[in-house]
Amino acid sequence: MTKSTSLQTLRDSLPRSDRMPLVFLGHGSPMNAIEESENTRAWRSLGEILPRPKAILVVSAHWMSRGTTMVDVSAMPRIIYDFYGFPDALSREKYPASGAPELAKEVASLLSSHHGQEDDTWGLDHGAWVLLKYLYPAADVPVFQVSIDITKDMVYQLEIGKILSQLRGRGVLILGSGNVVHNLRTVEFGGKPHDYATEFDERFSELLVKRDFKSLSSRSTFGRLLAKAHPTLDHYLPTLTIAGASDARDELTFVTDTIDLGSISMRSFVFHSK
Repeated sequence: MTKSTSLQTLRDSLPRSDRMPLVFLGHGSPMNAIEESENTRAWRSLGEILPRPKAILVVSAHWMSRGTTMVDVSAMPRIIYDFYGFPDALSREKYPASGAPELAKEVASLLSSHHGQEDDTWGLDHGAWVLLKYLYPAADVPVFQVSIDITKDMVYQLEIGKILSQLRGRGVLILGSGNVVHNLRTVEFGGKPHDYATEFDERFSELLVKRDFKSLSSRSTFGRLLAKAHPTLDHYLPTLTIAGASDARDELTFVTDTIDLGSISMRSFVFHSK
């Protein structure tokens, strides 16, 4: 697999295939919903490049389940303001996209081997709607979320991605949302990236380029570094969903690669057909 780092390269290659690409975006702070930055500009540019999907399936770090893989089948997903201590303007943000109930129910069935289950109470958390606001600002593409079973090991999430991969040929964009490094305990406003954050981020990207997903999903690969980069794994697991849904036919493009606040990697990437 080759790796490119240019959005222009991505723009030139995407129209060559009917298979939808796979996208992982480091979503960072909810403030990205209302603040202009290098990352939000990159998301907006990416949205202009991506083909228009028939539906969007989101795997977000902010929907964890236990013992099941939940699939939101609601017709009009509610917007979830799952944060506190932020400006009131954030809670006035809207993303009035419709759901995809029939497709979502089918996905729940596809995931029966991994305890797939329908749910009509979740909606879109900020790991979803903050990104979608930039990718598809008109909110005119049906969207639904799939949860992450936090009780399972990392390989389990690779398996989920593999199952979901069959949707790519049906016009479904699979979007993972989390962060390659996410440690709120060591956040430093205005601070330079912590050494451990840079080390983990670089090691992750090297393994991703090599398609060494076995190493990416093994705790022994990173040792103590994993606990520093991820006190909890919720923001890491969506990277594995997207990796698991890719195959050797895909090319990898990194969209952004900065580290914010010392310990939040904003690395984002796209798998797309060569």
